[in-house]
Amino acid sequence: MATERYNPREAEPRWQREWAERGIFEAKNGDPRPKYYVLEMFPYPSGRIHIGHGRNYVMGDVVARFKRMKGFNVLHPMGWDAFGLPAENAAIERNSHPKIWTYENIETMKAQLKLLGLSLDWSREIATCDPSYYAEQQRIFVDLHERGLAYRKESEVNWDPVDNTVLANEQVIEGRGWRSGALVERRKLSQWFFRITEFADELLSALDELERWPDKVRLMQRNWIGRSEGLSLRFALDPATAPAGTSEVEVYTTRPDTLYGASFLAIAANHPLAEALGAANPALAEFLAAAVPRPRRSRRRKRRASIPASAPRTRWCPAGCCLSTSRTSS
Repeated sequence: MATERYNPREAEPRWQREWAERGIFEAKNGDPRPKYYVLEMFPYPSGRIHIGHGRNYVMGDVVARFKRMKGFNVLHPMGWDAFGLPAENAAIERNSHPKIWTYENIETMKAQLKLLGLSLDWSREIATCDPSYYAEQQRIFVDLHERGLAYRKESEVNWDPVDNTVLANEQVIEGRGWRSGALVERRKLSQWFFRITEFADELLSALDELERWPDKVRLMQRNWIGRSEGLSLRFALDPATAPAGTSEVEVYTTRPDTLYGASFLAIAANHPLAEALGAANPALAEFLAAAVPRPRRSRRRKRRASIPASAPRTRWCPAGCCLSTSRTSS
């Protein structure tokens, strides 16, 4: 018996149209079957999908389809990580409004993703730049702030002078911004923090229950939580040389048992105490200036064209879901 040759150009649109008309992948809240939730990382609406997106969403789709065939009421939604400076900078480069540029890209990428035939519930699609979404995030932030779990302080950050934004440590690859390829600068900025230390023990103990997570991923999470046990101690300063209004310096150590063997205490060149001492000591101020690179003033967006380039480097993004290609200084 002759087997009809599979024609994806004919079969895929026909079946995808059938799925959409019948709402095959739409999760029903009142469905009595056991619930299962599948959520991949939202894509950034850059305007086109690539093999990294396929890698990420096909794997999630396999899980969603498997659970659906096992009798679960599967919720498998899609959204767009569309809020922030990258979208604004891209719109500026293209002389467009960020909203127009972002939503046009979303429609383009949505059409491209649908070609893959993923079992997504598009009725629950969201974009993080939509006011109906980030208004809920703002309410959560207000709740955290009122309970003392969100606070503001000054801290050093990784600054990308091309994208004009702060980068997480994981987004700095060999000293450069993972998206722009620009040399990253260290700057002091006032910023918001979440007091996750209040939940460190609970978060750490919960990691032990994730038995199917890879060990390296759980280790990354433990390092991110950053819990350590030790003591905070205060060392008295010599009144003859200490800056005015400063009588002691506080340090933290995980090995208080070694303090009896300590012979000196070192502070960073950008420590407030060092800067205060440098204000009254020109030689020290000169040393601090050489030891701590100062941020360079950068012209918005024009820096990208002025970066000398060699061959482009292609690599996975920090989350491992997509590829980033950038050119580096020669």
